[in-house]
Amino acid sequence: MTTPGNEFLDQTRHGFGAYVCARSTGARVDAAALAALCARLGLVNEFDGRPADGESVAFLRRQGAAAGAIADDDVLRADWVIHVASRRSGIVETFCQDASKLLVPARVRVLSGVIGTKNYTGAAMNNWAYARAVVQQPGAVMPNAFLVPMSKTADWWRLDWMQRHTYFLPRYDDSGRMTSEGHALAAAEGIACMLRRTYRHPVEPAPEGTYDFITYFECADADVPTFHAVCEALRDVARNPEWRFVREGPTWHGRRVASAQALFA
Repeated sequence: MTTPGNEFLDQTRHGFGAYVCARSTGARVDAAALAALCARLGLVNEFDGRPADGESVAFLRRQGAAAGAIADDDVLRADWVIHVASRRSGIVETFCQDASKLLVPARVRVLSGVIGTKNYTGAAMNNWAYARAVVQQPGAVMPNAFLVPMSKTADWWRLDWMQRHTYFLPRYDDSGRMTSEGHALAAAEGIACMLRRTYRHPVEPAPEGTYDFITYFECADADVPTFHAVCEALRDVARNPEWRFVREGPTWHGRRVASAQALFA
């Protein structure tokens, strides 16, 4: 029997995004120049809570971080993270290049990716997991931001796409008893209260030194425990066997702030 190949997966790119992670060296950053760059590129400030339809920017200030299986000090120790998103790759590339220069002498690492088609999401799953998901709220309502880059192991990428798909769903034995929840049910608690965003590397698997996926979440103060509970549920391989194939980078926790000036205040 011929296994289904990746040629059946939709490779359409619907958007582009990046996180500019910067570690302070104590030198002053020209916040006004960074704000001018955002204005020149027409970036809408996500702090206002308007769902981005095109170009947007967000400013995140460090609250804390926890190391993951993939060592990445530039993310783990970042003091500031700036998110940029656009339907045009050139906007993201220009922002990252120019912002990195403006942040010098800070140590800068850029994590970038694309928004792709949800290849494993049918109509019912879309209605359950995405249609009722939280959209972006003002920074005062959902001030917490979590950046969690991660990659899948070589064993994952050796699976055909139909087999990979099965890990997102519950599994049952011959008597109909659920034996594991899978990704979708393990993460269900976060649907109603956490904004979720995922960028994928344009190449799968991603090259050495980059990540397959850059995941990002926002939530209210009251829902921070839910974020951690969802992470623990996903990491429990008895509940979610998919995580046997996952290697996480740092989990970086930041606070959304209203402007470039507030970021460096």
